[in-house]
Amino acid sequence: MSDTPLRLLVVGAHPDDCEVRAGGLTAMYRDLGHEVYFLSMTNGATGHHDMGGVELARRRREEADAVAAANGIEYTILDNHCGELEPNVANRKEVIRQIRQIQPDLVLTHRPWDYHPDHRYTGMLVQDASYILTVPNMVPLTPHLLRMPVIMYLYDNFKKPIPFQPDIAVDIDAVVDRKIDMLHCHTSQFYEWLPYNRNELDKVPDDEAGRREYLANWRLSQMVEVAQRHRDRLVALYGVEKGNNTRYAEAFETCEYGAALTADAKARLFPFLP
Repeated sequence: MSDTPLRLLVVGAHPDDCEVRAGGLTAMYRDLGHEVYFLSMTNGATGHHDMGGVELARRRREEADAVAAANGIEYTILDNHCGELEPNVANRKEVIRQIRQIQPDLVLTHRPWDYHPDHRYTGMLVQDASYILTVPNMVPLTPHLLRMPVIMYLYDNFKKPIPFQPDIAVDIDAVVDRKIDMLHCHTSQFYEWLPYNRNELDKVPDDEAGRREYLANWRLSQMVEVAQRHRDRLVALYGVEKGNNTRYAEAFETCEYGAALTADAKARLFPFLP
């Protein structure tokens, strides 16, 4: 652990988005004694087929709390309705307040090109907030940042209008089981709503071990896809042998609106890279 812990902030649209796209990096940060903050822009209260509203929002809060408790993460969920997030001034100011209070070194969020409007608008809100983070007369009751954090986008595989182009690909083989454990906490999503939405609810086992195996078989393949899709980046960062043998990966693309990802910044923010 360094004398001054780094602060990682992951801004997702819904409870579970941070874990899905950056759970591995989160585990690696925590192993090094760094601080991790998750911010969900919505309460997730529409993500189910049998329940909704306050009951579902409460349940998803409890699932997020389980992730936070098991991993030493501070997890904030804003009370915006799922599916109704808008990139307006009020939400922009809230994002500014949240980022200023945390004072992160690295911010991760969705790209503003995505299938889900909440994802798109979360990315837009972070972008729109970025410059104002250092402007004292905007949101003046929350002290402004003295330096801009590095801002990066979470992985996606959408091609239009602009495909994802990673600057960092991280080998998460050593922590992938812990990432699955994070997802396992979100029972309402990975064993109920998403299987229902995929028309395979009948394939979800009833027992705990069977469910976790089902989840691993489903989600690990996506992390394999990230590694295969961005093998060249893994090789460039880890070398030929390790880069070619990485099985599971997460990837991140620099947002030009944050601080530059210089060689020094890369070494500081991703200290586990060779």
